[in-house]
Amino acid sequence: MKSEYVIVGAGSAGCALAYRLSEAGKSVTVIEHGGTDAGPFIQMPGALSYPMNMKRYDWGFRTEPEPHLGGRRLACPRGKVIGGSSSINGMIYVRGHARDYDHWRDQGAAGWGYSDVLPYFHRLESWNSGGHGGDPEWRGKNGPLHVTRGARTNPLTRAFVEAGAQAGYGVTGDYNGHRQEGVGPFDMTVWQGERWSAAKAYLRPALKRENCNLVRGFARKVVIRDERARGVEIEQGGRVRVIEAEAEVIVAASAINSPKLLMLSGIGPADHLKSMGIEIVADRPGVGKNLQDHLEVYVQAAAKQKVSLYTYWNLLGKAYVGARWLLTKSGPGASNQFESAGFIRSRAGVDYPDLQIHFLPIAVRYDGQASAEGHGFQAHVGPMRSPSRGEITLRSADPKEDPRIFFNYMSHVEDWVDFRQGIRLVRDIFGQDAFKPYLKHEIQPGDAAQSDEALDDFIREHAESAYHPCGTCKMGSRDDPMAVVDPETRVIGVQNLRVADSSIFPRITNGNLNAPSILVGEKASDHILGKAPLPADNREPWIHPEWRTKQR
Repeated sequence: MKSEYVIVGAGSAGCALAYRLSEAGKSVTVIEHGGTDAGPFIQMPGALSYPMNMKRYDWGFRTEPEPHLGGRRLACPRGKVIGGSSSINGMIYVRGHARDYDHWRDQGAAGWGYSDVLPYFHRLESWNSGGHGGDPEWRGKNGPLHVTRGARTNPLTRAFVEAGAQAGYGVTGDYNGHRQEGVGPFDMTVWQGERWSAAKAYLRPALKRENCNLVRGFARKVVIRDERARGVEIEQGGRVRVIEAEAEVIVAASAINSPKLLMLSGIGPADHLKSMGIEIVADRPGVGKNLQDHLEVYVQAAAKQKVSLYTYWNLLGKAYVGARWLLTKSGPGASNQFESAGFIRSRAGVDYPDLQIHFLPIAVRYDGQASAEGHGFQAHVGPMRSPSRGEITLRSADPKEDPRIFFNYMSHVEDWVDFRQGIRLVRDIFGQDAFKPYLKHEIQPGDAAQSDEALDDFIREHAESAYHPCGTCKMGSRDDPMAVVDPETRVIGVQNLRVADSSIFPRITNGNLNAPSILVGEKASDHILGKAPLPADNREPWIHPEWRTKQR
């Protein structure tokens, strides 16, 4: 079987690539190990905690013991399903801050500054605020990806924004527009009450074209001859075969599986590959390095009034939510319930937000376990730009064996300082007048946890991944020894091979990573097709005029 382009991974970036390449008339084969995304657990936004905890949809990765988190092994969910992680994530849509992309550019990713990527965000979005404000001139109108906002009918959701304003933070009508910093409504990839994944936005329309084909199979390695990628070896039902690529192979298999696949194919740190008995094709020491993520903790509070989503946290309540959603695609099930956000700076002297807050009108964990105290609410808070770096390495040359995933979380003093400050700033917001009718008492960390030492103990025991791994095939200039791909996403040292997903991020962006991952697929497609980049958009984002001397 041959195609001009073979894409490994039907995730956020892979789906966008399939759409744009097939749109241009190229023949495309997409290889995906996961199965269908049909079913209410994926499609109902309010059921988001289910798919990421189901082996059917998740690769089930766990980290190595993390020494700075008490030796805990943290979950690292990645979508093993059509649509990839866009089919199991929390559906939160965050472009990232303009300065994130300027940093990419300044670190060697020429052509990836904010003025370069903003037109691609416009191209990919079909944004509709539903009458809930925003910056329409900064947003895309006709793209494949529907981006909307929740109704924000819960009083706790509104109280968070009011309290943030009372605490001195500005209200931003659109953190994906002119001004990220402040508190305001969240955007979500939901359309007409259903999850709008990359599979719905991009892959399904692409598969309606005769030149785009989806192949179910497990990618074992990229077939490389004479330093040129020729295809992808896959396993199907116990049989091994090769999907040949006449033009290029594009790896879009996630920040975990993309470096794994490169190393299995002989591209990576030479000493590591030798130790695994793998023949070296290209010695690229950066493959698997530069691993980054966002950690977060939940600041939880019990509520005085019965106004939280705990009302539905029983068999009858869940049945009501599910039935209403199935019949009308409305009600609590039609929202991810992350409807209010905060992007704030931890201290004066930080030029743009380095803390993100997700507010949720219930006290509950990602695994769906609600607080024993009943009605409550919580804020997820964590630093956006941790200096800690980890790595992905192989356990063996067996493609079926999971790689070693070591984030090296909290390995810098700065991480602890930022986390403590994040908790204290959330407590300050919860202490404002807007929450007085609702706040009963703090559940966690708890009133006894006030000192640095007590907060550090809480962080060590309770910090969780926000599920934003990236950086393991870093994009940079060709003279950067740790760069894996160049600014056109070409793997350095191998012809006709690219990587295009969150693994190429030089540094993690502010907020959730689905939008930047789709951006990579969109922009990479133009590089692959040899198109001129979209014209730069040089409008400037809002930066606090007194950021050097004021925290808010």
